[in-house]
Amino acid sequence: MRIIRSAQKLGIKAVAIYSEVDDNTPHVRMADESYCIGEVELSDTYLNIEKIIDIAKRSGAEAIHPGYGFLAENPDLVKACEDAGIVFIGPNSEAIRIMGNKIEARTFVKKTGVPMTEGITGKPETLVKECDNISFPVLLKAAAGGGGKGMRIVYDKKEIKEAIESTSREAKSYFSDGTVYIEKYIEEPRHIEIQVIGDNHGNAVHLFERECSIQRRYQKIIEESPSPTINDDVRRKMGEAAVKITKDIGYNNAGTIEFLVDKDLNYYFLEMNTRVQVEHPVTEMVTGVDIVEEQILVAAGNELRLKQENIAQKGHAIECRIYAEDPSNNFLPSPGNMTLYVEPEGENIRIDSGITEATTIHSFFDPMISKLIVWAEDREKASRDMVQALKDYHVHGITTNIPYLIKLMQQDAYINNTISTKFCDEYTDQIVEQINSDKDNTDPRIPVTAYLLYTLNKDYYTRRSVISDPADIWTKLGYWRDIMCLKINFKDEELGIDIVSMKDNDYRFRYPKDEYDVVAKEIYNNGGVDFTIDGTFYTAYVSEDPRFNGFVSYNGHIFGIQRLDILSGDFSASDFTAYGDEGNVLTSPMPGKVIKINVKDGDSVSKGDVVLVVEAMKMENSIVANKDATVKSVNVDLNQMVEGSSPLVVFEEEEE
Repeated sequence: MRIIRSAQKLGIKAVAIYSEVDDNTPHVRMADESYCIGEVELSDTYLNIEKIIDIAKRSGAEAIHPGYGFLAENPDLVKACEDAGIVFIGPNSEAIRIMGNKIEARTFVKKTGVPMTEGITGKPETLVKECDNISFPVLLKAAAGGGGKGMRIVYDKKEIKEAIESTSREAKSYFSDGTVYIEKYIEEPRHIEIQVIGDNHGNAVHLFERECSIQRRYQKIIEESPSPTINDDVRRKMGEAAVKITKDIGYNNAGTIEFLVDKDLNYYFLEMNTRVQVEHPVTEMVTGVDIVEEQILVAAGNELRLKQENIAQKGHAIECRIYAEDPSNNFLPSPGNMTLYVEPEGENIRIDSGITEATTIHSFFDPMISKLIVWAEDREKASRDMVQALKDYHVHGITTNIPYLIKLMQQDAYINNTISTKFCDEYTDQIVEQINSDKDNTDPRIPVTAYLLYTLNKDYYTRRSVISDPADIWTKLGYWRDIMCLKINFKDEELGIDIVSMKDNDYRFRYPKDEYDVVAKEIYNNGGVDFTIDGTFYTAYVSEDPRFNGFVSYNGHIFGIQRLDILSGDFSASDFTAYGDEGNVLTSPMPGKVIKINVKDGDSVSKGDVVLVVEAMKMENSIVANKDATVKSVNVDLNQMVEGSSPLVVFEEEEE
């Protein structure tokens, strides 16, 4: 959708491709034309070069923009475009080939004199043998990797063999190249990258830097520009180094030179991403440059219209990536069905998203929902505005990282910029504890009242925004309405909320023993509820799933709640905790594909052994034995798709 916007702004018609599972997504409707490319498997759809070229020919497309994904750095797609007479909106195949392979990139950049970390390349057995030449910890990387995939930090030599195997397998799956290499891992590094653009006439400029040090699983979750870490002298040197690399390789489109920066502000070349990156909006917000528009113009043969002396940073921009994942459970992806989706609105807020309403987040793809970008005059105000925007972002029905991002940005370490790429490793437990504590300390009357107002008025609230319907009080109460007590389940407790009085928009509730006055101000079509409790104003958002599990979001937290006095044929009491592995049955944490099975019927396993590996949402999930046991049955085959609750492996019953 981001690319379509820039294309249509230039008067260019856009053709979208989609898999069957994405047939109702906004990008399909937004494009001028859309073509189904297959069912769901990535190799058969979005990564199928032959099909992509065929659709381009059938639609009469003159050019292909590869987006931010893996094909953006695949020279085979560039070659296929050249053979078909189609323009590839990206760099030339030689630049992609060299910079897309981290080993070749290091060899090339070393000749430019730009500093880099020491590393080892070669076959797996060579890496195992020579890794002692670099002191641990070391970083394993896929030579053709990107997007945080195919990367593992290894602290001990005894882990290196298994880590190489796993990294190589992941690299082969995502990049069709299982080659890996080792480089020295810099302790407490900053991850700072320089945005560059080159053309076909030998010109190149940089659009300054982005700080990308807040990461989990080597994948960025917060980016900002300018970097609060480097000074103007380092900024100038890094920019010049990035432009030198860009010109030396004859780079002719948008790309990013990534650096690691140590505590003394020494910088080291890390890699080059030969594509426009997910975090490009923060650069656009501070420079005013539409990077995708520049990509299209350069690919069309135009000379770069940007001059280095005319490019400047203005203000401060921060981007937060919104993921369907659970930070309290090692950031495990959490696909599922949304019951509510409300984006924040306001001046200097930008949202790049693939959805516009509550939808299903599938396990087939990356768990990113959207990118939220905020601009302000300085970092302090941008941070405050971002926290408020996150609190105004309401996603119900699935677990997201929104509460985590809010609390992260309120940490002293973030505010004072005493961070590194290890920030999430060091602070996540503390942040999760703070989230739970804040949630527990929230006045329970707020979410309870919001939910009750929603359920008392939901039969007619969609017909008007202001609650003024003189509906009969008994219409609004449940089956046990004669006692004027609403039974709810809140925080795993059954509670009775007495309605002491109720007239028009004014209520008096008793909970648990105290009475308080409530005025329902407004209930919106999107689930928003404005109300006062004893004169204090609150806003919350409420939704329910088909089984009448309710969700209330307030101040960045989501509360599970249920009416127990409303009966329905499909009503079923349900808690709000995730399904887990219990007893003698191992299940997958989410729907996915089995990519490795380490056991067979009759094998003995020890607690902690990796029994099998399930791939879901661009991530390998190791399913480990929860105890010492004997395998009774393996219920899945290699490459089989499994559901989240399917029994994968069953252990023998323990003898008394």
